[in-house]
Order: sequence, then C-alpha cells, then structure tokens
Amino acid sequence: MNKVNLIQMLIFVALFSACKNNVPMNFDTNIQPPDAEKNPFQLKSHEDIRIDPYYWMRERENPEVIDYLERENDYYKKMTQDTESFRKDLFEELKSRIKEDDNSVPYFYNQYWYITRYEKGKQYPIYTRKKDSLTAVEEILFDCNQMAEGHDYFKLVGINISPDNTKVIYGLDLESRRKYTLHVKDLITGEELPTKIKNGTGESAWALDNQHFFYIKKNTETLRSEWVYLHNIEDPLAKDTLVFHEKDDTFSVSVRETKSTEYIVISSYSTLTTESQFLDATTPLGTFQMIQPRIRGLEYSVAQYEDHFYILTNHDNAKNYKISKVPITTPGIENWEDLYPHREEVLIEDFEIFKDYFVITERQNGLTAIKIQRWDGSLEYFLPVDGETYSVYGGFNPSFDTTKFRFGFTSLRTPNSVYEFDMETQERVLLKQSEVMDDSFSPENYLEKRIWAVARDGVKVPVSMVYHKDTKPSEDTPIYLYAYGSYGATMDPRFSSTRLSLLDRGFIFAIAHIRGGEYLGRSWYENGKLFKKKNTFNDFVDVSKHLIDSKMTSPSHLHAIGGSAGGLLMGVVVNDAPELYRSVTAAVPFVDVITTMLDDTIPLTTGEYDEWGNPNEKEAYEYMLSYSPYDQLKEGYYPNMLVTAGYHDSQVQYWEPAKWVAKLRDLKTDTNVLFLDTNMDAGHSGASGRFDALKDTAKQYTFILQLEGKID
Repeated sequence: MNKVNLIQMLIFVALFSACKNNVPMNFDTNIQPPDAEKNPFQLKSHEDIRIDPYYWMRERENPEVIDYLERENDYYKKMTQDTESFRKDLFEELKSRIKEDDNSVPYFYNQYWYITRYEKGKQYPIYTRKKDSLTAVEEILFDCNQMAEGHDYFKLVGINISPDNTKVIYGLDLESRRKYTLHVKDLITGEELPTKIKNGTGESAWALDNQHFFYIKKNTETLRSEWVYLHNIEDPLAKDTLVFHEKDDTFSVSVRETKSTEYIVISSYSTLTTESQFLDATTPLGTFQMIQPRIRGLEYSVAQYEDHFYILTNHDNAKNYKISKVPITTPGIENWEDLYPHREEVLIEDFEIFKDYFVITERQNGLTAIKIQRWDGSLEYFLPVDGETYSVYGGFNPSFDTTKFRFGFTSLRTPNSVYEFDMETQERVLLKQSEVMDDSFSPENYLEKRIWAVARDGVKVPVSMVYHKDTKPSEDTPIYLYAYGSYGATMDPRFSSTRLSLLDRGFIFAIAHIRGGEYLGRSWYENGKLFKKKNTFNDFVDVSKHLIDSKMTSPSHLHAIGGSAGGLLMGVVVNDAPELYRSVTAAVPFVDVITTMLDDTIPLTTGEYDEWGNPNEKEAYEYMLSYSPYDQLKEGYYPNMLVTAGYHDSQVQYWEPAKWVAKLRDLKTDTNVLFLDTNMDAGHSGASGRFDALKDTAKQYTFILQLEGKID
C-alpha cells in the first residue's frame, strides 16, 4: 500500500470512528424495525442479471404493500414519540412566523385588479378580483378553503379568465397525482358549467371568441402530456376536437396564449429539443402554423409583440442562449435575426417585452442581473442590486404599454420582496416584503456569504450559506447542507422563515451549487448529466469535505438533505461517502434508477432519456447502473437517515424509497436510525395545505435537532 492510500485509509477510519461513536442514544433501540418480506425477482438487460427481492412492492393495491408502509410509519412514530411534544411546539414556532391574514401584491389586468389572500387559521388561498379600482367591491373567484372541505388533498391550478371576464377555467387535483380535472365557472351567475374534463395538466388557452378554449390531456398510464384538444363551452356535450397529438413518447406538449392574447401557441418539448406552432386566437377552428420544425438539440421559446416573434434559443451553438426575432409571416429558422447575441460567460435566462423597453434576465458567475434597454437604443443599464449571494427575478408583468416593471428580490437573510421599478425614471418602490411575525427577527442578525470548494477534478464549486451572527463556525457547528443538481434547475439562495428555527439554534444552512444545475451557466448543467452525471455526486462529497477540512463543521455535525433528483444525490452519497455525515434526509428520492428508466409504462420515464440516458442502450445502462443507489447498496455502515415518500407520487413512485429502505435495513451494520415516513394521502410535493406542509418541515428539523441534542 502506497503512502497516499495509507493516509486516505487512516482518514476514513478516523472519520468512521467519529461517526460511529456518536450514535444517537436518545432513540429507543428496543423497538424493532419492520422486516420486509423478500421475494426475489429477476431483471435481465444486456445479458446482465439483477435480483430484486422487493420488486413486489410495486403492487400498489396489494394489502401486503399497504401493510408494510403502515408498519414503517408506525415504527417511525414509536421511535420518535418522545419528541412528539417538541415537534408540535416546533410546528407552532414555524407557524407563528407566518402572517396568517396576508394578501398578495395586487396586479391589474384587463379591467380588473387581482388579489390572492389568506385568512387567519385557514390552510388555502382565496382568489379575488375588483373591477377598475382597489376600492371596488371584492368578488371572490375561489375560496379554496371551502372547496377543500372533505378532501385529504386539494390543489387548484391554472386559473384562466376569459377575454370578456365572464368565465374562468381552472384545474383541480384531489388525489395528488397531478391529474387535473378542468372545470369552467360562470363569473356572472357563480354557477359551474357542465364542463368536466379529466386527466388534464390544468393548462388552457382561450380563443378570443370567449366560446372555445384549448387544453391538454395526459396519458392515463404514463401521465405524459400528449394531446391538445379544442372545447366549445356552448356545446359541452359535443365531442371535443383533437387539434394535435404528440406521438413521440420522449416529448410532452403544452398550450398557452401569448401575452397579447392574439395567438395560441402549442409547444412540444423534451430535455434537449423544442418545437412550437401558433394560431390566430380569433380563428380557433383554423389550422396551426409551424414556427420551426424540431431539430434535435435545437431549443427555443417564443414571445410575441406586434408583428414579430421574439425567440430565446440555443441556435447556432449558442449554448448560453441568445435572443432572436422573426416576422410572424415567415417564422422559420432561416429568417431568425439575432437581437441579443450569445456570450460565453453569460447565461440568458429570460426576457420580457414592453412597448418601449426590453428587459433581459441573465446570469454571470452565478449571480442574476436584470438588464433594461429601450428599443431605440437610447438607454441601456442594469437594475442595481447589491450582495454576493441573492436571487433577483422578473415578476408578473401582464401589460405591454407601461414603463413599470415588477421584480422580486430575496436572499438567504432577506425576506421575499416585490418591487415596482420605473424604467424611465429609474425610481424603485417596495410594494411588499413578506413579514416575519417575530419581533426578534432582523436581517442584520444573520450573516450570508458565498465560498468556493475545489472539486477533485480542480473545478471550483460555489456554496451559499447563512448563519446567525453569534454562531462561530467550528468543528462543533452543525451544518444543514442542501443540493439538487439535475435538469439544469438552479437552486438560488432564497429566504425561508422556517429555516430561522435552525439558524437560531446554532446551525449553518448551506446550498451546494453543484454541477447538473445552471448556476454557472449551461456548461455547468451539461457537465452534470448523462455520462458526466457523477460530477454531480462528486461535487457534493467534495463540498462536504471542504466544509470539514475548513473546520466549519465535522462528520459528527454535518447533515445532508436532498429531494427527488436530489434524493438520488443523497442515495449515491450514502453509498460513496457515508462516513462524512451524521444524518441524511432523502425526500421522495429517485433511487431505483435502472429499473425505473427501463420501464416506459412508469409516468414520465421516456422524457427523461436526455437527462439520465436510455438504459436500453448498453453503454448508458452500465454507466447508470454504476451509480444507481438501490443497485449499489452493499453491506456496511450508513449514517442516520430519514426517508420520505408519497403514496400517490406521480414523479417518484412510492416503491422506490420503500424498496430502498427495506434493502438498507437488510444490509446496514451500524446502530444508526433509519426511518421511512410515507404520506398515504399525498404525492410528490407532500401535503397541500400551507400549515400541513409545515408539519413535514417540523418532522425533518426535529430529526436533526434530536441528533444534535438540541431538543428543548
């Protein structure tokens, strides 16, 4: 054994011992965990045979599956019953910071002011509007509290008012499978129309005749958004017209109105490719016209103003995107004219069109900036923002003919703030900042900063963090380290009032901006997907090591958390570097990668090939198998773990975390705790009520606070 390997082994032993000697003694180890039955099932691909002893858990209606999930829930409840009182108090603490009787910032659109408000003690929003003036009589569109009565889960989405303001389309999900039923309400009489369209996405687009609307239907098995239909509310019993069918099972489809409402746009999209077609909204029975037929690898999104389309695209190797424009009469790619060029160091994220101004949201070195310029080129500047780790973004701006631009700002210590900025005078007005109902709260009590950790391949990985000013980072400091790292989703630093319960108890909260997101541009994403996916996992482990080596924490006090694709990250981390963490929380984790991606009947699978790879191809299969958490489990030490699942989850099926936990129980050799908490009434996003969601947070926080001995 060479010297380097010897040193690495000694470090591992020291870290392992440190964790092992800190096993939680405040859990009742006399309570025995559930023992899941093994029923070996053979899976064969590319001449490779895998044996899955828990494959039977896929049988959703099997009483034995329900029994196992309930036994796991019962075990978790019994093991944590001593902290039940604290968890309830913590829930009340989290809830107490929320302004219960709250209103959104009103916005004006098509003769009405629209406001969303919450009432004290109620779980769900109330959607309202007022005609012409904010002093007018309030009209309640939807009181979701009344509508949710009698339902374990309730979600209302897709509110879409007709052009003449007399009707509204909306979608309801009462199961948490994201299969929405579309309804139409008459806003003059308050009555529900006969329209009831099942298995939708909640999306719709009104034609300008106020009679027809377009909507999406999902495949009931795969849940892929597959068909676009046209519905006539004047003839609700007539068969709806199929407008478009997306036959490629790696694509999904959406429909919307342009900002001007002059056109309807249908977009087909996959991870790497998009295609859009449009129709004059005055002729709903007409034929859609293609903007640009799909070309693999070509991405574009479309906005419209007057007689041009404005296109955010990666055309012509613009990996960080550029903005082009094209006449509506000749929209093909050969006529696209660059308006805002591609730059290697700047990612263009979004843009907004106004009558006299053009607003661009871009990201450089991880930080967002908003650029404002006049169409005539007479003025160009960036909206002023201070700080080294924050999030600034465009708000809802439905009007063209205005100089007022709404935007949002937040940071790890600054509550969500909505501003109105006059692009002509450059005056800024704070319209609303979310209130923290705690007299002791002040942003100045917390320190936020960004550090950089060097990954094993020499790449610098940014980390945003926040902690109380009285917390002095040391080896005894607990850190709650979060990351996601997939789909190009950027986890920007944002404020959370619930997080204060950790910060005020001496925790540091940190976000590792690992590869797989777009924090440092499109290449940051491309270097964390497909055959470079392991960079995502290595980055997180290397950030963890940096925090430990910098003596900001230690393995006895480092707690990791990730959900969904971030749960996959957690699964790999506990296989690759379990000795680094006191605990790992994996929320609805995507951990059975190979089996799921080989089954194209599972919702959303085929659309994921460009993100993870297609395991029907041997090279992709072997690479994905090499990190798949469920397949790579082995006998040995694992940290304390809390795993959550949703029985109705449409994105990560409940059986993935359930199988993973069962296999972990069989293979783990340590005395650390392992919990599976399955919400039997909810899906991927957990509970639907704003307070019920806090109960989930209280569970997660209590788990790590108990490990840290910080239960009051």
